[in-house]
Amino acid sequence: MKKTTVFLFLTIFIAICGGTVMAAPQKTCPTNGKLKIFILSGQSNMVGFGQLRGETGTMEAYLKSNPKDYGHLVDDDGKYVVRDDVWIVNLSYKDKEQQGWLTTGYGASSDHIGPEYGFGFVVGDYLEDPVLLIKSAWGGRSLSKNFLSPSSADYPEPKADGDTGFQYAEILRHVKEITGNLKKYFPSYSGKGYEIVGFGWHQGWNDRINQQAVDAYEKNIENFIKDIRKDLGIEKLPFVIANTGMGGWDIPPTARYKKRVEKLMIAQLALADPEKYPEFKGNVGGVETRDFQRPTEESPSRQGYHWNRNWETLYLIGKGMGDRMVDLLSRKPMAQALPIGDLAQLLLQQ
Repeated sequence: MKKTTVFLFLTIFIAICGGTVMAAPQKTCPTNGKLKIFILSGQSNMVGFGQLRGETGTMEAYLKSNPKDYGHLVDDDGKYVVRDDVWIVNLSYKDKEQQGWLTTGYGASSDHIGPEYGFGFVVGDYLEDPVLLIKSAWGGRSLSKNFLSPSSADYPEPKADGDTGFQYAEILRHVKEITGNLKKYFPSYSGKGYEIVGFGWHQGWNDRINQQAVDAYEKNIENFIKDIRKDLGIEKLPFVIANTGMGGWDIPPTARYKKRVEKLMIAQLALADPEKYPEFKGNVGGVETRDFQRPTEESPSRQGYHWNRNWETLYLIGKGMGDRMVDLLSRKPMAQALPIGDLAQLLLQQ
């Protein structure tokens, strides 16, 4: 490359960037050898009802209609891709432990996916180090009772499912059990250590049907984030919240629940507002899921509370959560500006 071309290139970039040329974003995060752990929690839509097979609104159907966006999820023989860099321990599958390399079938049954699927593909592509997903989710549980964290209420230590705070305590128990026995739960563990690097949350149906629970949701999820961080000992653990957008943007004005459910959706995203919650700036992100609503005629089911079991919806929720998580992780100091002199030297070497 001629020097005149280099300097012209630099002049243009200096004008655009105000004197600082930023390095192009890397596709992957630099490795430090440690296992990267993400916790995924919530209720039935985190468990996941994205249907794999069938003629309408399933993975099978979307692979045929949109191979450009989804063809990478199958191999040349049409078999579902199995990641060999993302391991999942799923504690949401019919109340039984399920673990393995990430692929389909870690949703509500072997014929479904949840947000873990799209999420795992995104973070697996970003991180050079191996990834472990801990999926700890239960259907039909509310933040106002089951997931209620200690800062939101003074309650006795939960002993059984149904007790206030039981699911909150179970998340912590699961994480402690798995990280304390990594060779059992991740047989490929290298022994180089681990880092819990993110928490994904998709929950809300059992709260949005109750006005009192909706009114308390924003404070409850604020406390939940702070308590999880405190109990895990990770001060600014990145959190991504996908709101409960079932019904999409077109909830009829006459629907008696419209104001209540829309208030909940807004409350869930409020935690990512840096002006309202400055302490969460850069470490809490929100995903607007109403864009992912698909109508019943394009879906396998009429189960509105399960996103009509539409596969694309659940895939996009997971992908959106993964993209947002990567955005939070990429804000760490490792992403630095490249000095202009260094950039010039690199270009001159071309």
